[in-house]
Amino acid sequence: MSLMLDEHRLYLSDLTRTSLFRRAINAVVKPGDVVLDIGCGTGVLGLLAMKAGAARVYQIDQSPMIQVARDVASANGYGQSTIGIHERSGRAKLPEKADVVVADQLSHFGIGAGMPEVFNDARRRLLKPGARAIPRRIELFVVPVNFPDMWRIASFWDKRHAGLKMSSARSIAFNTVYPSEKSPRRMLGKPARMFSFDLTELTPERFSAKAAIEVSAAGVMHGLSGWFVAELAPGVIMTNSPFRKSRIQRSAAFFPVEKPLALSKGDRLDITMTAISTQNLLSWKVEVFNTKGREKARYVHSTLKGMSLMPEELAKTRPDFVPRLSDWGAARRSVMNLADGTRILAEIEREMLRLHSDLFPSIAHASEYVTKVLMTDLT
Repeated sequence: MSLMLDEHRLYLSDLTRTSLFRRAINAVVKPGDVVLDIGCGTGVLGLLAMKAGAARVYQIDQSPMIQVARDVASANGYGQSTIGIHERSGRAKLPEKADVVVADQLSHFGIGAGMPEVFNDARRRLLKPGARAIPRRIELFVVPVNFPDMWRIASFWDKRHAGLKMSSARSIAFNTVYPSEKSPRRMLGKPARMFSFDLTELTPERFSAKAAIEVSAAGVMHGLSGWFVAELAPGVIMTNSPFRKSRIQRSAAFFPVEKPLALSKGDRLDITMTAISTQNLLSWKVEVFNTKGREKARYVHSTLKGMSLMPEELAKTRPDFVPRLSDWGAARRSVMNLADGTRILAEIEREMLRLHSDLFPSIAHASEYVTKVLMTDLT
């Protein structure tokens, strides 16, 4: 929890970010509005909406930060008009629909934290027709870059470490999207806009795009740099582009290619990207052609390949797999059966110790397990 809080310290210390959100909220929120703050963290965005004239703010966060948000709201005199909901936004229910939704779920490449599906779900269930959104539009850009420092991170596994070969981890490393606080040494072409999302309406949650980039200066390409440009409100733009002085303090994304490639001026890169935001999957294909149209290189990467997929786990996803309840699955089922609305917690814990003495050596262990299950599954 302490490190989670420190993450929000960094957000609040970013004066560019907070000033842009303040401007956007002041421009969008009207007196009397009901505002929904998704992934509220410390609750600052919702409280800025209160200052702008909102009548009520519903703050949603599935982490323990929701209590911080409640305490901050009370400390600032908004305890009665802000309602903190400890839940995932996809499961949350509101007593009324909201006029405005605000969220800062923008990851390094804009979509990793699930902005499209989060806003889609809110628009279907939690917002009034025509509700306003902050941000209202997100655009995602990529550009080929000379960036040896970041490429060395992915290629770390090519070398021997502790006297051992580690190359079996190479595929995972080169199919990972890396956050990059530093800026690339140089761009090797003009940035291309890959994706654009209008969050004022329902948006696709699976999407593909292609772009062609002409190499403007010779240099060695190590991968692609990617970032977002978010229109928070008309005329209020927020970006984490590593090439903008006015960027917020959030890392951009680096998409490595498995082998550095020397590019010549006039070469063409054909870039294809596909994303499934609901599953946090992203693929990038880079095809390089010389000035005569001949292919120089082709790279195909996907975060699916960047997952450590064990054969025994994959076997459980086959349609013909026959699941069997494990001992711990049976224990979870017992907890849910015992939580029938008639027993107090202490009774459930004692019964769990009796039913599953092989799993719980003491009442303390049974108590810890019951608490975890109920905090996760009890509604």
